[in-house]
Parts: sequence; structure tokens; C-alpha cells
Amino acid sequence: MSKLNLKGCGTALVTPFTADGAVDYKAYAALIDRQVKGGIDFLVALATTGETPTLSSEEKVELLKLTHEHAPGVPVVVGCGSNAVPSTLANMKLLEPYGVDAWLVVVPFYNKPTQEGQYQYFKAIAATTDKPIVVYNVPGRTGANMTAETCLRLARDVKNIVATKEASGKFEQIEAILKDAPEGFSVLSGDDDMTLSIMKIGAKGVISVASNVLPDKLVAMTEAALAGDFAKAEALEEPLKPLFKACFVESNPIPAKAALSILGCCTPAMRLPLVPASSGTVELMKDVLKNLGC
Repeated sequence: MSKLNLKGCGTALVTPFTADGAVDYKAYAALIDRQVKGGIDFLVALATTGETPTLSSEEKVELLKLTHEHAPGVPVVVGCGSNAVPSTLANMKLLEPYGVDAWLVVVPFYNKPTQEGQYQYFKAIAATTDKPIVVYNVPGRTGANMTAETCLRLARDVKNIVATKEASGKFEQIEAILKDAPEGFSVLSGDDDMTLSIMKIGAKGVISVASNVLPDKLVAMTEAALAGDFAKAEALEEPLKPLFKACFVESNPIPAKAALSILGCCTPAMRLPLVPASSGTVELMKDVLKNLGC
């Protein structure tokens, strides 16, 4: 298994679309360039924020290729999870030839698996690859929470499960994982607004939505936290709190795309069943960005 130390700020990348619904590869490449210029620590391609369920296999491959071309040397975590073992493995087979530093595998959605079902699912997926795996716990999307006990069981039993992206919003659960995690197992925040609070108790960073919009500012905040300078990190976080909140007033990535559109980075276009931001969200984002000096 390759060694990979994921820490700091990783961006869960959006997928820009043209007004007629095609993937805007030119805008995507420019977004990657902007991430690299902002000093991003790692990138997460083809995950929730990328509207991946709406992408074709060909589009996924092309986006992954572009990610590597425009971010040489930057670790790339690739989303491959589905709600069944065969389809997750099919995604892995499709994408692995185009460069994968680690897999991001979401708790199976819709099925509502038990804790034992989650454990067996991740164990089966991990047995097929020597790549590091980041477990993604996001019960608001999947309908099933992975408990601290199940996460720790996987961390202890499966050598290539190396981290969890925790988006449960449950501080006590995250605290329990951090308290008993084996050496080398990392916790990454899946919620921008919880990042600093859980980094204070040992989390290594964030897989961020807001860093699509302002990568340099999120990098600076997590850098300060990793250095143990929490006074500086808190000062950097304070003006970002309205952005963190605004990014989730509608389903992710609708507000983030609205912000990127305001900044001239891409259109606000979404693929159904998601639709562009409401006028209220657009106005909110304009105010948030103006107050941040953008």
C-alpha cells in the first residue's frame, strides 16, 4: 500500500457545466489552476460536490485526467462509492488507470445498512485494492450513520482504511473516534464549520466545500491549526463563518457554484435533479463575498 498523509485542506471539487448542460472542461481546468495557486494540500475529485451521480463514465475519466494534468504533485483522492459492491468496484476499475492516490468511499446510500453491513461492505471493497481508502460518513445524504465503534473497528482491522471524512455533525462521535483511533488513522472534517473545533482535538484537516470559493483562506486556517496556533486559526476562521453557513443554505454544491459564478469562475448551471441557486441565495452570496473583500 502506498503511503499517503492527508492533512490540511483538501477541496471537494465542483464540476462546472455550460449553459446547455455539457461539462465545461475549460472552466474545470481553470478551477484546478486556481486551487494550485491557492496552495491547496490535496484535491478530492468525483465526489458529492462534483455532482458525480450525474456524470457519464467518459466525463469522469476526462475530469480525473485534467485534475492530474493541472495539479502535478498534488495528491488526488477519487470518489468511487455507490450503494452496492459491484458498482463501486466498477467505478474503481474505470478510474484507477487515470491516477488515484486514495479512494473516497461513501457509506452506502438509500439501503440504510446496519453497522455490521457497513463493516462488511468496506472490508469487501478494501480487499480489492492496495490503495488507501478514506471512509466517508455523511448520514444527511446516505440515511445511515457510521458509529464511532464501526469506524474504529474498520480502522483497526483493515490496514488500507487510513482515514474518515466525518460529516455526521456529531461532535461527541468524532471525539470518540479521535480518542481511540489507531496510530496512522486520520480524521478529516466533512463540515467546514466544524473543522477548527475538531482540529483542536486531533483532526488533521478538512475536505472542504468552501475552499472551492476561497482556497487560500482555508489553507491558511488549516495551516495555522496544524501548527498549533489556534489563536491565529480562530482569527482566520471568524470572517469565513458566513461563507461556511452560506454554502449550505441550499443543497451542496448549489450555493458554492453560485459563489463561483459571482467570481466569474464558471456558470451557476447544475444538472437535474439539482437546479441553480435561488435569487435569495445569490444575493446572500454576493453579500458574503463582498464582506470578504471579493
